[in-house]
Amino acid sequence: MELEEIIEIVRKTLSDERFYHSKCVMERCEEVAKMVGFDVDIAKKVGIAHDIAKEMPDEEKIQYCKDNNIEIDNIEEQKTILLHAKIGADIVKKQFGFSESMANAIKSHTTGLPNMDILAKILLVADCTSDERGFPDIEYTNQLLQKDIDEAVLYILDKKIEIQIKRHETMHTNSVITRNWMINNMKK
Repeated sequence: MELEEIIEIVRKTLSDERFYHSKCVMERCEEVAKMVGFDVDIAKKVGIAHDIAKEMPDEEKIQYCKDNNIEIDNIEEQKTILLHAKIGADIVKKQFGFSESMANAIKSHTTGLPNMDILAKILLVADCTSDERGFPDIEYTNQLLQKDIDEAVLYILDKKIEIQIKRHETMHTNSVITRNWMINNMKK
């Protein structure tokens, strides 16, 4: 499916505020893809579509998962907002014909997942550092991106975990597992 078609579907699916965020993430995906030498069109498609299920009501998220055999873990039962990533990945594969890599990028954009490919890393970075987020360390993150995207991903995961700790919030174990996986694999 062409980017313009995806943008229109996302625009009709999301509120103006969430669509603006998705548009900013799409633009940031383009920037990051250029920095790391990845296909810009694919990155933009993933960026605009990444939150397609974000505003789905909680009951609808639970039902969608049941209807589509999407596993829900204990943390996702408590924080159903996290389900938008898994549901979004399923929607984009079925509705937009996204590849497995594109769907996995959306699936992992909130918590990270071990063994993320370059596209998943681009989206994770873009989602956290898009213009409207006001990420305080954007220049430092861009320096890390120029050097090694893994360094930028690890830095962002550290920041996300730090924020959750300061807020006394539960965090998904995938964030910690992904962080450990990144550290272990970056040393090799």
